[in-house]
Amino acid sequence: MPHNPSAWWRTAAIYQVYPRSFADGDGDGTGDLAGVRARLPYLAALGVEALWFTPWYVSPLADGGYDVADYRAIDPAFGTLDEAEKLISEARQLGLRTIVDVVPNHVSDEHAWFRAALDAPPGSSERELFHFRPGRGPNGDEPPNAWRSEFGGPAWSRTEAADGAPGEWYLHLFAPGQPDLNWAHPRVRREHEDILRFWFDRGAAGIRIDSAALLAKAPDLPDFEPGRDPHPYVDRDELHDIYRSWRSVADAYDGVLIGELWLPDVERFARYLRPDELHTAFNFDFLSRPWAPDELRASIDATLAAHAGVGAPATWVLCNHDVTRTVTRYGRAETGFAFAAKRFGTPTDLALGTRRARAAALLTLALPGAVYIYQGEELGLPEAEIPRDRVTDPMHDRSGGVDPGRDGCRVPLPWEGERPPYGFGGRDTWLPQPADWAPYTAARQENDPDSMLSLYRTALRLRRGWADPGTEALTWLEGEPGLLAFARADGLICAVNLAGEPVPLPAHTAVLLSSGPLDDAALLPPDTAAWLRG
Repeated sequence: MPHNPSAWWRTAAIYQVYPRSFADGDGDGTGDLAGVRARLPYLAALGVEALWFTPWYVSPLADGGYDVADYRAIDPAFGTLDEAEKLISEARQLGLRTIVDVVPNHVSDEHAWFRAALDAPPGSSERELFHFRPGRGPNGDEPPNAWRSEFGGPAWSRTEAADGAPGEWYLHLFAPGQPDLNWAHPRVRREHEDILRFWFDRGAAGIRIDSAALLAKAPDLPDFEPGRDPHPYVDRDELHDIYRSWRSVADAYDGVLIGELWLPDVERFARYLRPDELHTAFNFDFLSRPWAPDELRASIDATLAAHAGVGAPATWVLCNHDVTRTVTRYGRAETGFAFAAKRFGTPTDLALGTRRARAAALLTLALPGAVYIYQGEELGLPEAEIPRDRVTDPMHDRSGGVDPGRDGCRVPLPWEGERPPYGFGGRDTWLPQPADWAPYTAARQENDPDSMLSLYRTALRLRRGWADPGTEALTWLEGEPGLLAFARADGLICAVNLAGEPVPLPAHTAVLLSSGPLDDAALLPPDTAAWLRG
């Protein structure tokens, strides 16, 4: 069928921009909107169709900007609201739509609402916008329940009165600087619908919804019990009414809603993608699977089946700002992803990881649906080891220093040159760049036909040239053990060898692209993918 421009999100290749680390326009070592605007031609040449920006709002950066103090203002470190509007407009002129990040579960403890709540007495209307509770125990010294923060430690912090006396506790499923909002309150709902309109009015094409499954809480905030149904704060049925309201706002602008949903139950996951709720959601099951044919095929099958049931497109992603970079993850003994498994100094074979990451890129770009590319993936960047005294991520501190945190995938991009800051800007970037990243710079890879950048550019160009990229169902092809191969209705065949030895390619008439050299036209080397014409 012909491509429908109004449904661009069903098949788009979307590039994730982490503004603090993309490009620095003013030379202070922190990425900003001026830096992004200067690099828009690079993004257009890459071949993506939309840009997703992680939060660029006013924030004290207790959690990388996901602690928002003001949704209607740009943090001065990044620029101004006027500059954001220009960026959205300039990107659109180059064929790039903009998706902004909204964080509805919580705000910053510097948000005007929370400051007012702290100044107000218990039981006040200001405190009703959050989850304030008296403590348990004789003197209220124990948290109201035993919920744990996503970052480790208790999910409650105690307030202190002006005279120093201990007060009520407030809920924060993440860091203490991120108090949870009370989504049972109508003012919270109205405010966020207004925030959506604010950014749609400024040209945003879509909204990415952070921690989309966590907003609603059980009214009595009971202790969590394993197996308890329903969960007191994850995937509660009340959420669907919230997102139906959001959908009516988005539809008025032809805007798109994209959920961050970490849910193991694919049927529960798919409920958020019904025609009157979210348009798409991130597929973290695929990202979390190890580099194994049975695992990846099972994830692909389950994902496509769940999405088909609600008429929504699947999304595919290998990495983001929270996850160990693909090149590093696939070069380790444990190639799946789990937050609990992250450790400093994990042995990594980067040559192996790079071969697998190149193959995985062709696999994801050939699958039906939309695909997300995290900045630096197109350069083959590995995870950086951050010195402990430079780590900023709260996951590190709240784990007692065991978890290295997420800073390693957030290091500023290398653009050109032989040493840091590699053309990023400034002398000392906000996170240190490795001294051996010169081979990864965009300039070094620009004219190298064998580079990761060239592979992504070629694959994205071919993908955009398909009459209807990635919306048809696929048919699995039989082959040697370790071969993951499928055919699409448009004649494309994607074959990936996850075995330890070369395997025969499926029958084909031409090789369109391969992630590595094919020594024999009939054999596919290990950890290599090929696009074939059937």
